[in-house]
Amino acid sequence: MSSDDFQYSGAELEALAQGDNYYAWIRSLFGDHLRGRVVEVGAGQGTFSTRLLALDSIQELILIEPDAGMQARLEARFAAEPRVRVAGGYFGEQDLGGRADAIVLVNVLEHIEDDAALITAALEALRPGGALLLFVPAGQWLFGPLDRAFEHFRRYERRELEDLLRAGGMAIEDVHYVNAPGMLAWFIVGKILRQDTVRPWQMKLYDRLVIPLVSRLESMVRPPRGQSLMAISVRPATTPTGSAEAAEHRVPA
Repeated sequence: MSSDDFQYSGAELEALAQGDNYYAWIRSLFGDHLRGRVVEVGAGQGTFSTRLLALDSIQELILIEPDAGMQARLEARFAAEPRVRVAGGYFGEQDLGGRADAIVLVNVLEHIEDDAALITAALEALRPGGALLLFVPAGQWLFGPLDRAFEHFRRYERRELEDLLRAGGMAIEDVHYVNAPGMLAWFIVGKILRQDTVRPWQMKLYDRLVIPLVSRLESMVRPPRGQSLMAISVRPATTPTGSAEAAEHRVPA
């Protein structure tokens, strides 16, 4: 499938747009890695992008979006924001204008069939010490109608995600499960009610009533399982194929 043909399925983006507390929580999990030149892969309609732009530490935000309709919406939404550049197509097809300080994928990696190839591309696009920041659905046992409707290829286990990152040459700083109560919510909506989308009111209700409490509790005690996984990994100062300086000459900026 070419990037010209890509379109989102279902109402996933519309529902997630109701998650003000949800996205604020995700942003906080990535800490001070969100700085300098940041690339958001699969920016959608810009819901998380607006949270990123609230950070003064981000000097440039490059939004990559394969859906042509969403790309147009991003361009219109951020037309007056000088820090934003919107790029169409799939990650790896664009000239980023230099190496990135951080690459962010929030609920995106599960949509990519060859996730290992994306990790490799991220390694090449990051400066040494730059961070790859991931937020992905967890627990393959939860995979069901919602995942199929949203065109997810998989849900992740912690060790699987760690192995994927290491195989791609990344050095892991942190990987942990997030949002334990969300497992029950996803199970009920997807496997019991067998909905093919999350209703905006359902997301809004969960975001207002559950996320504030859960985010506080999980900041003190990390759950052994969760609906999602977050991962922070960095490009090492040296790569398996040689020094970072040598790699700079092999990979176009």
